[in-house]
Amino acid sequence: MDPHSPAYIDLRSDTKTKPTPEMLEAMMTAELGDDMNGEDPTVNRLEAMICDMLGKEAAVFACSGTQSNQMGLRSHCLPGDELLIHELGHIAMFEGGGPAILSGVSCRTLTGEKGMLNLDTLRGKIRADDQHLCRTRLLCVENTTNAGGGHYYPLDQLTEICDWAHENGLKTHMDGARIFNATVAAGYSIKDVCAPLDTISICFSKGLGCPMGSILAGSKEEIAKARRSRKVFGGALRQAGIVAAACVYALENNIERLQQDHDNARFLAEQLAPIEGITTNPAETETNLVFFDIHPDLGNAMQLSKALHEVGVGIGAMGQTRLRACTHLDVDREQIEQVPGAVREVLKAGLERFQGIATGPYARG
Repeated sequence: MDPHSPAYIDLRSDTKTKPTPEMLEAMMTAELGDDMNGEDPTVNRLEAMICDMLGKEAAVFACSGTQSNQMGLRSHCLPGDELLIHELGHIAMFEGGGPAILSGVSCRTLTGEKGMLNLDTLRGKIRADDQHLCRTRLLCVENTTNAGGGHYYPLDQLTEICDWAHENGLKTHMDGARIFNATVAAGYSIKDVCAPLDTISICFSKGLGCPMGSILAGSKEEIAKARRSRKVFGGALRQAGIVAAACVYALENNIERLQQDHDNARFLAEQLAPIEGITTNPAETETNLVFFDIHPDLGNAMQLSKALHEVGVGIGAMGQTRLRACTHLDVDREQIEQVPGAVREVLKAGLERFQGIATGPYARG
């Protein structure tokens, strides 16, 4: 089925959302100026809002989450440096080798449950100050975890590892693409969760429903470096208020409603769990990401994804047997209720017609 069809239930990612009429109105009536000269009042308002919400000194608007993450890394690291990150972290897996290409930085990947790092994993991972070795300079965390399962960091765990990093001379950066999903699910404040972090990147084009845009927040010194990197990385913005207005609208209207997405995700997981040939644990569905596996005797994840696409349901493959469904504001409970039936339908019909399809690209965003 055509993904543009009104009947298509698109759970491939929350990046598939489109602006509401109210958001479009805010965009069309935004006051504009030249952001590269600091003259766009709407961008300035957005950056000030984020500083106030997060308790940070400065912020800089960016085109995408990947760009703002890479700006953050560049503000902390020099070519030849190394960062520590979970092996499933977006910065290491899904940003095209950006740390190496843009900043000459190596990613040292580590393990940990649910896509999260802990003190036991980190101890002993800082390299000695030796001319033969790259310098360990940065700790990167992701909240919520994407490929790690859509989980949020417990505040004490996050604070503990960030304190360890600072005690050992490292800086800390968070890929907070879905940080507001974390705050809604965990019940902690955005200011508390950002307190132990030097920089944080927030994406507006996922659960908050904006057409594009991300932001990086941190100290004045770090954001000054990041703003220079934005220019170098090709992210110079002019009348960017037309996009920033959507982000302002989202911050004012779309955070609390994320609970609906979480409720829909848990409901979907509960409905998928009894299906023969499907394995999932609803208790592990903490936010808006639902992960489940197909039994290998029935086929692989890409085959199931293709079959569901044909009947009007978009769900992405995340590995040989693993799939991910992502709930968001453009899919309501009535549509979610149709998904388990579609899964049963395609499994009953069999996946033999997709025999030649092996595992394909992961659902990245």
